[in-house]
Amino acid sequence: MRIRSSRSLTAAAVAAAALALSACGSSADEDNSAGGTSVGDGAPDTLVIAAIPSEESSSLQQQFALVQKVIEDETGLKTEFQNATDYAAVIEAQRAGKVHIGHYGPFSYVTARDSGVPVQPLASFADAPDEKPGYQSYAIVPAGSDIRSLEDFRGKTVCFVDPTSTSGYLYPSAGLIEAGIDPENDVTPVFAGGHDASALAVKSGQCDAGFAFDTMVTETLVKKGDLAEGDLDVVWESETIASSPTAVLSTLPQDLVDQLSDIFQNKLNRPALVEAGYCSTAEECELPESAEYGYIPVTDDVYDGVRKVCEITQSPSCAS
Repeated sequence: MRIRSSRSLTAAAVAAAALALSACGSSADEDNSAGGTSVGDGAPDTLVIAAIPSEESSSLQQQFALVQKVIEDETGLKTEFQNATDYAAVIEAQRAGKVHIGHYGPFSYVTARDSGVPVQPLASFADAPDEKPGYQSYAIVPAGSDIRSLEDFRGKTVCFVDPTSTSGYLYPSAGLIEAGIDPENDVTPVFAGGHDASALAVKSGQCDAGFAFDTMVTETLVKKGDLAEGDLDVVWESETIASSPTAVLSTLPQDLVDQLSDIFQNKLNRPALVEAGYCSTAEECELPESAEYGYIPVTDDVYDGVRKVCEITQSPSCAS
């Protein structure tokens, strides 16, 4: 597991973001050379989907397989899933028109939208159709650690996820500031790259403490056998954060944007998938982030809470 110091991360991420997606995908320019149509002029030959790296890329690709299948069946277009190396890669790839559908964290979505990337939110995950979607950031330490609160993080090596991770950096930074801890200078910050990597780095002792989103700690890694219950102690929980949105390029043809909105908001949920014959039972439908229901509609104003935390923290990442 490779973790990076935050001191050198931001500049490197900005410089490399346009190249950070895996080479397996085709760009809009490549589509044109093959006879396709550019994003601004019409529907692309292939819809490219990319996701933030919350966990290992092979798991992400498997989680999005059913999403891809439904989109292909409904639109008649091929889809391609791209493995992002970091959050900035998804933002910059959408800015360049090379990714049409991006699965973001709340903070990375706000960063993209407020920096001029032409995206609009389609939907976010929920465990019930009428649920107000949300999750929390957890501060975690090895079981039995002397660190029992955020105040105890001073002088420690602390794992964050990524500079544009909502629950892996922004909300943790706000929590540390409220506890009187400067997240850049009062701790030794490192970036693990994913929520799973952050939690496992804390378990292994590479970090004295760290942050990850709630279900990664309590469910995902436990189900995979990478963590046992009781390996980590939770010493802080954030306020509820609006769920991660999936956003589409608004420069795509409007009829395609409308069709994708309908797919995500009405057809990518477990009851609809069972009815359409994609799964025999709701439990068999595999969706990203193990959402118990599926996608529900979401609007941009839901993420104003993230913008408010940016105002509180004045985090350099908010201005990236």
